[in-house]
Amino acid sequence: MTVAAKPISDQTATIEKSQVQVIARAAAIMRALEDTTTGLSLGEIALKVGLARSTVQRIVAALETEKLVVAASPAGRVRLGPTILRLAGSVRTDFATIAKPFLVELSKELHETVDLASIKGDHLVFIDQVIGSQRLRTVSAVGEAFPLYCTANGKAYLAQLDDAQIETLIGKIYKARTPSTLTKLSQLLDDIRAARRDGYAIDREEHALGICAAGVAMRDMLGNYVAISVPVPTQRFESERANICARLLATKRVLEDRFSTVNT
Repeated sequence: MTVAAKPISDQTATIEKSQVQVIARAAAIMRALEDTTTGLSLGEIALKVGLARSTVQRIVAALETEKLVVAASPAGRVRLGPTILRLAGSVRTDFATIAKPFLVELSKELHETVDLASIKGDHLVFIDQVIGSQRLRTVSAVGEAFPLYCTANGKAYLAQLDDAQIETLIGKIYKARTPSTLTKLSQLLDDIRAARRDGYAIDREEHALGICAAGVAMRDMLGNYVAISVPVPTQRFESERANICARLLATKRVLEDRFSTVNT
């Protein structure tokens, strides 16, 4: 009895499917290593990603060849490698480049400073800024880290999480930065619920006296959360608040459309 050979097109499709599966598994392994500084053993990785240890071993060996993962200990633990840092730096630059014209336009419309931040654990880090044209304006240093619980952009990010995730990330009690800082989770959750409803979060002199802010959060083209905020001297914030929040939401929608276009 003869068995008909698979058509070439079917063979090609099978090979491509297998290649895509390997890439997906490699990505899952790297995500499993994302939040560990001491690395994981092959067995620990296998448990996290739901793959056989032998499969993990083959993929990790290939990732090590490209320095996407490196040895973390003599006992065989591995962690993310230097190639990841180089690639991540390139992506951050690309993201900031894409966002920059929209930040500039928003600053021109509002005549206020506009900040762009990425999320790093329980803090956010400013990665770009467009300084406003107002004589009295706010300025923060790019690279500076701020807490999530007392900043508009931080609270906008927290609004993307559920209440249990927020408690796990930042706990229940927080340091008072000003007399207006919300220092208990129960107080903060009231603001978070409002941010979920409205699409933006507000800082009412909670991080620094004399400064209020509005902020929004979104995912970039890689699915990482980023946040945009507009800090404003308190004396003119309330009169400008509605316009600031409306323009922030409009900018968020445009950027989300742009990120989805980049992904296609």
